[in-house]
Formats: sequence, structure tokens, C-alpha cells
Amino acid sequence: LSGTIESLDIKPDGIYVDCTPGFAGHSSEIAKRLTTGRLIGFDRDPDAVKAAEEKLKDYPHTLINRKFSTFDESLDEIGVGKVDGVLMDLGVSSYQLDTAERGFSYHEDAPLDMRMDQRQSLTARDIVNEYSEMELFHIIRDYGEEKFAKNIAKHIVNKRKESPIETTGQLIEV
Repeated sequence: LSGTIESLDIKPDGIYVDCTPGFAGHSSEIAKRLTTGRLIGFDRDPDAVKAAEEKLKDYPHTLINRKFSTFDESLDEIGVGKVDGVLMDLGVSSYQLDTAERGFSYHEDAPLDMRMDQRQSLTARDIVNEYSEMELFHIIRDYGEEKFAKNIAKHIVNKRKESPIETTGQLIEV
């Protein structure tokens, strides 16, 4: 954490963007170093934004409940044309993994969800049960870097012919 923060070389009057604030671990460390500056954070997960708002309430900040891919558009909307530093800590948070009903973890049998932003309608259940074998193969190979992607996709399609795959436990079994 401290190495990452130090490498940003934070100026007290600077504008810094945390593209993945989550529960504001890095964000709060950035914000503590600002006086007249500003922290801007992007997070898709409304639960994370709510928690980050609480942790950052005493610091100058703006949290945006959107994907960081809206970076340029969102900064334009709030009148920010230039920033002094950007942080991206990519991956799934421990909160998402530890909250079984989010469907990210295989430690507990849970509904097959896996949405970073639960306002989105498309779930992992939809993908597993509706995408073609070729689409599943590409997703598993390209994003999961799985060398057995073709075989896994074939088994998913065969299993769902019997009944829909509804939970992380069922997907593991396949």
C-alpha cells in the first residue's frame, strides 16, 4: 500500500483519480495527503461506493458510481480537464468474494451471479445458460486463459440440456 501511494508523488493541491476505490484503502491514503486537492474515484459496485463515501467523508473527494471506462466523459462532466495521478488496483475485492450471494466465489454454493454492478441485468447464470458453445469457449479461453476451454464449454452446454445451471456449485460440478 505505502509503496503504491509513494509512487504517486502526491501534491497537496493535486487531482488524483482512483479508478477502483473499492472500500477506499488506497483512496483514503491519497485523500489524507491532500489539502486543496481532490480525489476522484470510480466504482461500479454501489456497496463499495457507499462504504467509500463513509471512509472518505472528512476528505475532499468525488465518487462516481460508474465503470472507469467512462473516465474521460465523467471527468468532463465534473469539469476536470487534467489530473496529477491515476491509480488502478484491478481485480475482485475480498468483499465481493466473501459475500456468497454475489456469486463470485466457489467456496460456498451460491446463485450464479458475478455482477460487479448489481444494477446490470446480465448475470453469469444468463451467460452460462444462454450463450452458444463457441461464445462460452471464447469467454473461457480469452478471459479465463483456460487451456481446456473448449472441453469446459462443451460440458456446460451438455449439462444445461438436462437442466439450467443455477449455482456456483453446479458450475464447479460441470
